[in-house]
Amino acid sequence: MEKNADLAAAERYFGAIRAALDGLEVFLNNQDSPLYKHDLVAQTVSEYLGRLDASFECWRNRLGFAERFRISKAESGFPVFQNVLELENDKRDAKERLAAIPPAEALRSEMADFILRNRDFPRGLQKSMAERIYLETVNQGEVFSPFLLPVTIRVSVNPKTMRPFYVVHWGTFDGASNLPLIYIAIIEDSSEDMVEMLVDKDGKLNDKVRIPLPVGGLLNPELARRFDDFAAKNSAFSLSPVTIATSLDQDFPELHPKQLRRVVLGPFYTAGITEHNQKVADVLSQVRRPEDAWLLTWTLQEVFSKAEKPGKRGLWSSEPAREEFHINTDDLEATRQGVSHYERHALVPHEAYQALYASGEAARIFTGFATHILSNGQVISGI
Repeated sequence: MEKNADLAAAERYFGAIRAALDGLEVFLNNQDSPLYKHDLVAQTVSEYLGRLDASFECWRNRLGFAERFRISKAESGFPVFQNVLELENDKRDAKERLAAIPPAEALRSEMADFILRNRDFPRGLQKSMAERIYLETVNQGEVFSPFLLPVTIRVSVNPKTMRPFYVVHWGTFDGASNLPLIYIAIIEDSSEDMVEMLVDKDGKLNDKVRIPLPVGGLLNPELARRFDDFAAKNSAFSLSPVTIATSLDQDFPELHPKQLRRVVLGPFYTAGITEHNQKVADVLSQVRRPEDAWLLTWTLQEVFSKAEKPGKRGLWSSEPAREEFHINTDDLEATRQGVSHYERHALVPHEAYQALYASGEAARIFTGFATHILSNGQVISGI
């Protein structure tokens, strides 16, 4: 009975998170949404949402043969990091394990024979079938890995500095907070070879150089591997955006980070599952349809350079150019987060919002959030 209750709770959770991710995708594709107005942000976040969606599909299939699946009930509302690691390991071994499991048609035939012969359900064969379906999903999908390597998605030239700049993104599933994080950076490159190759005499991007975007890694091949290592070691949620940007500026004299954005997905709240806000949980439990009893939040953080301190070249020593990052000290929360600007967003189904509003808690719960309501496949903002 307890096992059936656990499976029912898991199904409710997976249904809610799927509805939330689908709703966020609708929001991202809405031209009136704040994220859509940020160049390339919506497109990039949408790509990582696709990976998250694939991961949840895999975890859902995994329940058919593996009993263990844990979420961070009291904090993020997302799966705990161990699930992400296990999925990554299974992705590595999927082909080998699939080869050891009979084909789906053979399993179906065996299951039918077993039922006819034994008048019982073939649970062992059912688990093998479930594992095959899971491994096929893992093998096909691009999942949200513990760390997703940087990708360059745009190249242009700053006419003022005559340097090329790159728009680069990468992602990580933070193991301490159990939160998916997405990073998007605008970085100028003063490396002599790259300036010579990419910038023409008119200060524009050299149209003779063919760049097949997106490019895996930083576009500068001399720095790409080091940049991958830096991103892997400096993307924890515990590090503020200004700390990461400052470290990047100091570790790479040739690179000049002009802007760093971080999208923090979560926390996620769902009725009867999560426990990180009892008031929200109590109200969501009153929502009639379980697939509408959820609340998804996310935060967009940004730090940008307000000026560049010129480098110095002397006979005995030299100093590279350094960025001066703007922190909004007029806003205590911006100062605490280490950002120039931040936005908090909340997405909630219409029925759940009605329940929160009727309880008299909506104003308190959504204070400081831009609230978006999902209704009939559309997102209504500015509530």
